[in-house]
Amino acid sequence: MFRCGIRRLASSRALKFSPSCAPCLPLSQPPPSPSVSSTLLLPAHSRLQRHRTMTCNSSPSRGGIEKIPNTSIRVLRSVDAVRRWRKPHMLDRRTVGLVPTMGALHEGHISLIRAAAAENHHVVVSIYVNPAQFGISEDLSSYPVTWAKDTALLAQLDRELAENGSNLGGISAIFAPTTQEMYPSRFPGQEPTSKGSFVTITPVGEVLEGASRPTFFRGVATVCMKLFNIVQPDRVYFGQKDVQQTVVIKSMVRDFMLPMQVVIGPTMRESDGLALSSRNVYLGTRRRAVATVLHHSLQAAEAEHKNGKGDRESILDAARQNANTVLEQQMQLQPSQRVKFEVDYFSMADPDTMLEVDSVDPKKGAILSGAIKMLPVEEPQDGEDLGHSNGPAVRLIDNIILPPSQTE
Repeated sequence: MFRCGIRRLASSRALKFSPSCAPCLPLSQPPPSPSVSSTLLLPAHSRLQRHRTMTCNSSPSRGGIEKIPNTSIRVLRSVDAVRRWRKPHMLDRRTVGLVPTMGALHEGHISLIRAAAAENHHVVVSIYVNPAQFGISEDLSSYPVTWAKDTALLAQLDRELAENGSNLGGISAIFAPTTQEMYPSRFPGQEPTSKGSFVTITPVGEVLEGASRPTFFRGVATVCMKLFNIVQPDRVYFGQKDVQQTVVIKSMVRDFMLPMQVVIGPTMRESDGLALSSRNVYLGTRRRAVATVLHHSLQAAEAEHKNGKGDRESILDAARQNANTVLEQQMQLQPSQRVKFEVDYFSMADPDTMLEVDSVDPKKGAILSGAIKMLPVEEPQDGEDLGHSNGPAVRLIDNIILPPSQTE
């Protein structure tokens, strides 16, 4: 019998309690990106086919095994290929760590891969943009595709890991499937009413991000269950930045008795506090300067708690006031200079369920989280950097853990 476990990487704010580049990598250049409006006129299957075609920066070696050039990192594109690769390691009792990603890798992903290499003989990085976790009007068609950059980064990282004698293993494989491979019956669609084989984790998947994006956690849980079944990892690695996602995954692993350990790594940030995210490339210079409002608002709420406040209204009101102050300052500027954003929510929730709480439990602590939408620039200046894909609206999420004040 295997035993499920959940733990968190070392972090000063850690509680005791304790997914990613292209889904398909054919050998063709991408067509011009259609606008969102024209893309939505296409049938779902057509959108998915147009969504991810790109140049593959890998090459077959002797025996037809595809690898990242000048490395030992295999590129596995099918379920059968992963299982053939995985079986001997299982028989040899070699541990495997899985880091699920949607590509567009950044230091947050790298920190998780480093953690996986430190305690597993083999690390698998999955790169798959899962359409099921995007809403019908979300940014699937414009999600950044950076396969060449990602593979170069992984190759360099693997060399660094090999030079560090303290690591147990390194990056052994990239799993880069197509949507047809991941959804063999057929892709069920992105609508809330879509029919198909799904994994839903409730009520945690229905609140906060789940309320704003009703298909998101259904898509996340479904694709992660597939990845876990395909790779059969001993450990899986996720970042705290997507804190609600970590609670969904931990619930799924526990409730379905999956034989793996969930490891949560701390949120990685820019020097000014902005949480690293693949979607930050959409911001551009002007909105990037204001995007720290979310983290600073959560810090204001955290300060109230540190000053002795434990009730919901006192703590969250500090976050709302900070966000409102920044927005008022921006609205005093000219449209050619200002940045507009909308607050979706500020939350103080139970760390195990993500359900709202009226006060911080001294034995469990709480999770402060929030989401804002950075709106497109109103009046671009000549030559202004608007960000990837001409700077569409960007949804940003962040959180801060309020640790328990009492030990059991």
